[in-house]
Amino acid sequence: MKKKLVMIGNGMAGVRTVEEILKRNADIFDITIIGEEPYPNYNRIMLSNVLQGKTTIDDIYINEWSWYEENHIHLLTGEKVIKINREKKEIITDKDQVINYDELIIATGSSAFILPIPGSDLEGVIGFRTIEDTEKMLETAQNYKKAVVIGGGLLGLEAARGLIDRGMDVHVVHLLPTLMEQQLDAAAANLLRKDLEAQGMNFLMEKQSAEIYGESRVEGLKFTDGTSVECDLVVMAVGNIWREPC
Repeated sequence: MKKKLVMIGNGMAGVRTVEEILKRNADIFDITIIGEEPYPNYNRIMLSNVLQGKTTIDDIYINEWSWYEENHIHLLTGEKVIKINREKKEIITDKDQVINYDELIIATGSSAFILPIPGSDLEGVIGFRTIEDTEKMLETAQNYKKAVVIGGGLLGLEAARGLIDRGMDVHVVHLLPTLMEQQLDAAAANLLRKDLEAQGMNFLMEKQSAEIYGESRVEGLKFTDGTSVECDLVVMAVGNIWREPC
């Protein structure tokens, strides 16, 4: 009789693990994969290209729906694990499903860190981590014109570039005096900034975010020095945090 393998998480690393298991011996496990997002496995790294219009969401899927079927994998999407009972060897989802397991893999990855400042729960404040985030940015760019990206690292600059390509006026807010400080020295960072400014990107350096203001939707961002910038969209690209499996 096959053992029951359950994997929490349908991301790149977890599914790659399942691919390796199948390659070594496809007859050991009955496999169930549970993913919180309503999509098959996709390449998150390519989301910037989707935002910039260089590719489409359909093109960044790594494993199509058919792959799960062909490998007899039970895939649950749009579902979240809320409890793991290690004694009974079972997990419970937010849709009240109880799934037993012999072996459990937790591959939940990380989620975008949202700064815990007033107004961070307003409509129009998002991270940049998922297909849903990307789709929200694309939709916003069709209806609004002013965006702020918090974070002057690679991800933030890619998000800003994509929003500019979609016709938005973009300000990049960064806490430090130079961009991409983990990768570039000051001279290289200044050259990069000049090049990006020539492409239409605006920068607010050495600014610490204090509050996002607006009624039901974001209208602007205030800083600790008392200055502010108006915007219709705030994208936080300030790092990721490990996702709790339940």
